[in-house]
Amino acid sequence: MVLRKVKEILEAELLTGEDGLDVEIQMACGADLMSDVLAFSKSESLLLTGLTNQQVVHTAEIAEIKAVCFVRGKRPPTEIVKLAGDRGIPLLCTSLPMYESCGRLYSHNVPGCSQVEE
Repeated sequence: MVLRKVKEILEAELLTGEDGLDVEIQMACGADLMSDVLAFSKSESLLLTGLTNQQVVHTAEIAEIKAVCFVRGKRPPTEIVKLAGDRGIPLLCTSLPMYESCGRLYSHNVPGCSQVEE
């Protein structure tokens, strides 16, 4: 599913990465512990998180996450948005909670990282 469709499903706002809206998202994962993201996520995925610090961008870059969506209306500071923009990682923000965000994506056939073999 393209990120543009994810944005629509999650009623999300794009914070940075306008040119990344056509990137293909293969799966999604939801986590607030970046160690879990490193251990269990897969490349080509969307990360849903409530954490808004620079570790999110660094972890996304290391794990080859395609985009990050902040849940529960959380908004990262301006310097985090700039860092993600510099790294080419699109950032979204939704007012939906994590559970509902994941559920909406799952109901639109976006698998979780544990469902996809690499």
